[in-house]
Amino acid sequence: MNKFHDKDLSDKNFLVTGGAGFIGSHITEYLLKNGAKKVRVLDNMANGFESNLAVFKTYPSFEFIEGDIRNFATCQLACNGIDYVTHQAALGSVPRSIKEPQTTNDVNVGGFVNILKAAVDNKVNRFVYASSSSVYGDEPSLPKKEERLGNCLSPYAVSKRVDEIYAQVFADVYKISAIGFRYFNIFGPRQDPDGPYAAVIPLFVKGIINKTPVYINGDGEQTRDFTFVENAVQVNIKAMLIEKEEAINKTYNVAVGENFSVNYLYDVVRKFLKSGHQPTYREPRAGDIKNSLADISLAKNLLNYQPTKKFEDGLIETIEYFKKIYN
Repeated sequence: MNKFHDKDLSDKNFLVTGGAGFIGSHITEYLLKNGAKKVRVLDNMANGFESNLAVFKTYPSFEFIEGDIRNFATCQLACNGIDYVTHQAALGSVPRSIKEPQTTNDVNVGGFVNILKAAVDNKVNRFVYASSSSVYGDEPSLPKKEERLGNCLSPYAVSKRVDEIYAQVFADVYKISAIGFRYFNIFGPRQDPDGPYAAVIPLFVKGIINKTPVYINGDGEQTRDFTFVENAVQVNIKAMLIEKEEAINKTYNVAVGENFSVNYLYDVVRKFLKSGHQPTYREPRAGDIKNSLADISLAKNLLNYQPTKKFEDGLIETIEYFKKIYN
């Protein structure tokens, strides 16, 4: 992985919530490999995996707290002595939020306020957090610009929009330094291919390799700004360490600035796997956005964010990872 910082991390303590999960484990790995003094992970293991943590345990600077952000005392414990928080813990998935709106709200809003208040109480230097491109809702224009929002289309989108509002209010009231990221379809190694709410790329790869049914919702012409996980790591590191005043207390698009259809994605995956496996089309999914494409100029200008891995390069790396698991 590329290096995304130029500061010495050996005197800095980091908390990664959701650090046993997909994006969180990649951030944790980066911080450990780059000599952070302490990297503490808080995870309730609902979406995290022991296998993601196993390699970290060889680092003396690694700490793990198994706990839930819905418990405020746990959040206080996790934030004690911490300089920087990167908050990745959440209950993802639009369909799950439609099925379980209360739980989605409890974790994504209640848990968010807990960890944010704990960060205030423990005087952390910077609080960065995961929002989502789903907050754009029915706003039709492309590319998506941070200041143009539509109506939310799912409880998940509402929860992430509320997080952004809370972060701004906490910045105003408690003077905490906060930065949010509207992730656009992050993918990569360690993304969970199993369960009812698995993401599209690991589902495609697993289905094609195993020759099991692969479903495409709607006509497959919906487009997404597929973003390799290394780019999400980059923006978290840069935002935690940046000192530029005008960059702080903002929410940024995190993407590549290119979009591709789901049909194109399937064809590329199939080509890399040298397979003729055909997909099965089914009804469109409730709450889904038809087209997605990010304007990333704000993050480029203020955070010096530069996507290091484009779609196909990241896809090859991801496919190679899953081939080792399923072949």
